[in-house]
Amino acid sequence: MSKLRILLLSILTCGMSCLDSLMAQERYQVGVCDWMVLKRQKLGEFQLAKDLGCDGIEMDMGGLGKREMFDNKMREPEAAALFKHTADSLGIRVGAVAMSGFYGQDLTQRDNYLSLLDDCFNTMDIMGNVKVAFLPLGGSGNDWSTDKSKRKEIVSRLHAIGEAAKARGKVVGIDTPLDAAGNLKLLKEIKSDGIAIFYKWQTIIENGWDIAKDMKKLGAKNICAIHASNTDSVWISKDPAINLPLIKQTLDEMNWKGWLFVERSRDVKMVRNVKMNYGANVRCLKETFNSYPEAAVKLDSEGRDPQYVQTIIGRSQKATDELSITWTPMGQNVVNIIANRYFKLNDIYAERDSIKKTDKKLAEALCDSKLYRSHFGFETDLSMYLKPHHIERVKDVMTFNVVKVTYEAQCDMIPTLKDEEKAQILAWLKEARELAIDAESSKKKHEVFGKYKGRINNYLTKRGYDLTKEREAWYERVKARGGQL
Repeated sequence: MSKLRILLLSILTCGMSCLDSLMAQERYQVGVCDWMVLKRQKLGEFQLAKDLGCDGIEMDMGGLGKREMFDNKMREPEAAALFKHTADSLGIRVGAVAMSGFYGQDLTQRDNYLSLLDDCFNTMDIMGNVKVAFLPLGGSGNDWSTDKSKRKEIVSRLHAIGEAAKARGKVVGIDTPLDAAGNLKLLKEIKSDGIAIFYKWQTIIENGWDIAKDMKKLGAKNICAIHASNTDSVWISKDPAINLPLIKQTLDEMNWKGWLFVERSRDVKMVRNVKMNYGANVRCLKETFNSYPEAAVKLDSEGRDPQYVQTIIGRSQKATDELSITWTPMGQNVVNIIANRYFKLNDIYAERDSIKKTDKKLAEALCDSKLYRSHFGFETDLSMYLKPHHIERVKDVMTFNVVKVTYEAQCDMIPTLKDEEKAQILAWLKEARELAIDAESSKKKHEVFGKYKGRINNYLTKRGYDLTKEREAWYERVKARGGQL
């Protein structure tokens, strides 16, 4: 095969791969529910969605309760304009607008239900001509599915809602307790193209039904969007009830396209950690259905032992775990920056040890020079993604939190420390941290701090403190409050 043909084939293959990726991105979009990430109609929801790697957000209409109307900020022109501008500037779309208030309110008991829907449709227009609304029927209970009288009222109201939605060029997705057969029967009764099913994996799993089979039976045209998560227990990637490859294969075969929103699937061990839970779930869905953005910072892993690389990545993730960003696009870059720093240190010390065999003095000089030149670049790299106080936390994790532990111990041991003395102690500990962070082993890191602790002790002694007495009194205080040193 000629070089030209090889080149053309390579370009064609690459082009097809890129096209496939773009088609996947257009076909499936991934977002989160703003009320579940504690950002219900808060301006920060768009930045959070971007940080999590989302394509967009499912925006809620605000609380309802006993109010006549939703607590909807989008009725205020200035607020609406600011929300729209912020979303656009961050490249975050509103994929659906939810009326989650109906999780707790009975649709059949709301005489102004069409006014509430009209408010929702107006919000959808404001936020970029959104096509899908979410209407849960949870507040109406489950008895309507068997109670003929209540079912008739539900069907009547949903027909009116559907026709109103269709007139506005929209569709209202309902959340029901039914399987595909039940939903198909309900949709047939409603008789409106403006009503579809906002499909919910959690409902299917809790009833012991098969997601793939149920979706296929329901049909692509009847599913307007998907709540792609289970009840809180484990992340999607660890949930045995969710077979993502099979689900994607089924949706591909159905030729379905649309939004997948993460509602739950939080790890119950850290259920309040929004960034970790939703970052992990969004990443899992994006990697399966769409395409997860590659880290801008490349991992310097070429030519290194794979097991060693994984060890370093795990060590680096301890810092991003501390910041709850490990599973976000930003976290990927920060992990790689930290890992690359560990790799760089390893290379510098390996070179030193090699040169030491012939010239120990030269080896140490070259090592010190390279450590100094590369030290400040590490913080500069981190500053591209992290704020100063976050960089401080990264440094603390990399040095076993010795600064925090030692400083708090000194203040606890000597309650009478003056502010300027506390400031000096903290300054020295941070100076030690800057040296320790480049040390070649945990032992060497602790040795650096040990030297500075000696300096601190000498300083306090010169300031008139009897450290022996202070320490003995401290031991007694700690013992009295049930602790130990």
